[in-house]
Amino acid sequence: MLDGFSAEVLARFQFAFTVSFHIIFPAFSIGLASYLAVLNALWLRTGNDLYRILFEYWKKLFAVAFAMGVVSGIVMSYQFGTNWSVFSDRAGPIIGPLMGYEVLSAFFLEAGFLGIMLFGRERVGNGLHMVATAVVAFGTLLSATWILSVNSWMQTPAGFSINEVGQFVPEDWWAIVFNPSFPYRLLHMVLAAYLTTALVVGAVGALHLLRDKTDMASRKMFSMAMWMLIVVTPLQIAAGDFHGINTLEHQPAKVMAMEGHYDSHPDGAPLILFGIPDPEEKRIDYAIEIPKLSSLILKHDLNAPLDGLDTIPDEDEPPVAIVFWSFRVMVGLGFAMLGLGGWAALQRFRGRLYESPMLHRAALVMGPAGFVAVLAGWITTEVGRQPFTVYGMLRTSDSLAPVAAPAVAASLMAFIVVYFFVFGAGTYYLLRMMNGSVKAIGKKRFREEGPIRTSGITPAGQYSDKKEVNRNVRA
Repeated sequence: MLDGFSAEVLARFQFAFTVSFHIIFPAFSIGLASYLAVLNALWLRTGNDLYRILFEYWKKLFAVAFAMGVVSGIVMSYQFGTNWSVFSDRAGPIIGPLMGYEVLSAFFLEAGFLGIMLFGRERVGNGLHMVATAVVAFGTLLSATWILSVNSWMQTPAGFSINEVGQFVPEDWWAIVFNPSFPYRLLHMVLAAYLTTALVVGAVGALHLLRDKTDMASRKMFSMAMWMLIVVTPLQIAAGDFHGINTLEHQPAKVMAMEGHYDSHPDGAPLILFGIPDPEEKRIDYAIEIPKLSSLILKHDLNAPLDGLDTIPDEDEPPVAIVFWSFRVMVGLGFAMLGLGGWAALQRFRGRLYESPMLHRAALVMGPAGFVAVLAGWITTEVGRQPFTVYGMLRTSDSLAPVAAPAVAASLMAFIVVYFFVFGAGTYYLLRMMNGSVKAIGKKRFREEGPIRTSGITPAGQYSDKKEVNRNVRA
């Protein structure tokens, strides 16, 4: 099945396969941890038990997603020693400490307080439990900070020298951690994680509203998710614009591939909306484009010149077709998220946020869109960096371990089988949990702790009481 591929291609595909499985879980758990902290804080502040019900519902999903992210992340690190040992030797003096800092400062922080967040409320009290929940949320953000610092340094290396044996040696840790692309990548990824979580929460809320539009907890989660979409999506689009300008400065070949600019444009470059890249003829066939708009977006000047891939040596060009299409998938889904948030805002203004089945179906369909956008963004970033592992300094072909193609192919096939079985089962379990009724959590809370309040003052009675639900329809 994998005959005819070189060891380099197979090793790259193996890493791409494992990182694609891994990234979807942190993208979800980063946003979900913050959402849990917000829910817990709102419950403590308002006394509204709907927030507590949602916290209990989503914390179980967070636990499963967090565990799957940890397992998939461990596997990735082994490949640095098996398939990419030359890269590990050359970049280890910089990459190694940064990865170690992530484990010591972020992962241990998350792991230390996760048990308290999941199981410790009755044992430590609400105050310390809130602290633990906030620390877990902070830990996920800190973990993303270190990982993005590592990846950003590989994209825009800084603060180093090269010793006599060819290793990257740290000279300025401040410049290494806060390298030129780091702030833009961190902001872009964190906002992507929040949008991914908002879409999942919104989809689950929509699913339950399609079954019962009077369900108060489902109303609450759907409303919060739609608020997040309409607020964060414009911020993400703005962050993406700044990120693109930074990438043009430091990685121009990547932007040329993203834009499909095989040729230079001395008097303003068009924005190519769609087309079919032809790498042999170095052109975009059947291009649908808007004249000079790319120059306006990237340089804020309609007539600003933009270089094309004709200024880049052929051996330094990234794979244009992959980068071109993955970028358009990411951007297209971003505007779809903005459209969904705008539609929800309009229905909220009309007083029909919970009464619009079409909106709920659209939110349900958009549930996985955040994961797809994150994967498309990472494909754009990583494939666009090729043919380098450390941009401009260390080529991918020079980073590979001395391994034979059959050995890499065998491990790749093993990864594919195991991953689809293990993570397929885990994902199925997550979907089953999302399909479970939120009302079951509310009924359990009522049995254990008495009447449920939908405000800080008045008891709401039993969660399934439709009359009380109707009286508190705007809670």
